[in-house]
Amino acid sequence: MMKPPKPKDSRAWRDSYYHRLFGLKAANEAGRVLKYFEQERPQDPRPREAIEAIREWAEGKRTLGMKEVRRLSLAAHAAARDVQSDAAKFAAHAAGQAVGSWHAPAHALGAFGYAGRAFIAGRKKPS
Repeated sequence: MMKPPKPKDSRAWRDSYYHRLFGLKAANEAGRVLKYFEQERPQDPRPREAIEAIREWAEGKRTLGMKEVRRLSLAAHAAARDVQSDAAKFAAHAAGQAVGSWHAPAHALGAFGYAGRAFIAGRKKPS
């Protein structure tokens, strides 16, 4: 079976149904664990802004560009350095990966992974 040719221009796949679906799924997963971050830093909007941006793009309500995606992603990842618990760190990283799925859909896999780690860490009883 022959593979379809890889698009030469990222715009050829950027707004496809499946690309938006990956972004939406990543936003949903990151959103499920955002509470762990916001419990520690309720006034820090960086991870939430990243999740909202990719969700709005996936729903066709917002246009994103590489400069903005990079800023949102790096800000969410930086927020992970400002918290103590693993659950909060992983939740912030999930948000950074989710918005990164605009650039490369495979980043959604990172969002799923970090969200899972946040969920597990958030359910552990403190020693």
